[in-house]
Amino acid sequence: MKQMRPFQSFPFRRMAAALALVTMLAGCQVDELGYGPKAQRPVSQEIVTKMKARDMSATSPIMIRIFKEESALEVWKQKRNGRYELLEEFEICKWSGDLGPKFKEGDRQAPEGFYEITPGLMNPNSNYHLAFNLGYPNAYDRSHGRTGSHLMVHGACSSRGCYAMTDEQVQDIYALARDSFKGGQRSFQVQAFPFRMTAENMARHRDSEHLEFWNMLKVGYDHFELTKVPPKVDVCEKKYVFDATPVLANVPFQASAKCPTYEVPQALASLLAEKQSKDEETYQELVAKLEAREERQKRRAERETAIARAFGGGQPATEATATASTETSVAATTAPAPGQIAVPGPTATGQSPIQAPTASPVATAFAAQPSAASGNTPTGFLKKFLPFGAGASAAEPEAQLTVDPATLTGVPESKPQ
Repeated sequence: MKQMRPFQSFPFRRMAAALALVTMLAGCQVDELGYGPKAQRPVSQEIVTKMKARDMSATSPIMIRIFKEESALEVWKQKRNGRYELLEEFEICKWSGDLGPKFKEGDRQAPEGFYEITPGLMNPNSNYHLAFNLGYPNAYDRSHGRTGSHLMVHGACSSRGCYAMTDEQVQDIYALARDSFKGGQRSFQVQAFPFRMTAENMARHRDSEHLEFWNMLKVGYDHFELTKVPPKVDVCEKKYVFDATPVLANVPFQASAKCPTYEVPQALASLLAEKQSKDEETYQELVAKLEAREERQKRRAERETAIARAFGGGQPATEATATASTETSVAATTAPAPGQIAVPGPTATGQSPIQAPTASPVATAFAAQPSAASGNTPTGFLKKFLPFGAGASAAEPEAQLTVDPATLTGVPESKPQ
């Protein structure tokens, strides 16, 4: 009987190696941004270079600021001296809603306020490349009965109440946050503002219904501007308080309860008072200038409307209609009868004055102009500079159009040649 040959192992080893290669490639998740699991990819070399230039450790703490109006997301990182410095500013690809806070689920409004991001809010398996949850609603939001969920900073450049970045941007943002947790940071702060909280921007938005809320956010903004350290944020009496320490130990801040007696470091309080005093002075000066400019614009619009009504049509005169009126040369010597345009006799075409029925309004009427030979009064574009109204001179009539031009129908079909 023929002896069976033992199973040759070479083909088996080759098949096993192929399966291992397929498994390895599947785990690499290769794409245009690199290879390996997305959530484990290193920070880009450009960011690494900036960190070295700013004396920052790869694992030092971070803080993020968001400005809606400027569509900017800033990543600040702690230097070795303990203060934070701006590491990178990213342009937000998309954010939804308007300036102002989020109020309820489904309003597609991106939140504003102060949020703490813990490792549990990081999402390495996001359908939007990578993401982290803002933790909305926070204690302040809940104290005001605001609702919402899954408000993120994520990739894919698509937003429904979130702050959406490009995949490349969120890759670096996520990696910086991940590395800060590796360095021992327990949470990082996200400050979301409607705009940079300067006196100039506050003055521009002085009429907003959200101004009181924004003034509160500005206090936290000012704390960071002065210290370059993220402020300690608490909530009591349904408002934010910053860098506050209760006078009595073990007395906590509660969002909807009365604020305990607390203190802010004296040096910081002094700097804050000085900054806010200067900002208020600048704010009042800017508001006065803005209101004066708005008043001038209002008066100008009223004058233009009055001139337009005096010289026809109820719409502001334009150079186009002035040119058309110059080309329509008709001598004006006598006052018109009711229902007629002020025309002394036959027109350039030999027709008699146009009668004005009581219906069929027209969109545009050409104002008549005396001939150059008459030499009586300025015409065309200069008409709108003539005095009119109660103070007008008797020698300078207010207007030669004595009927409502909206009732005229007999205007020429085309401009005279």
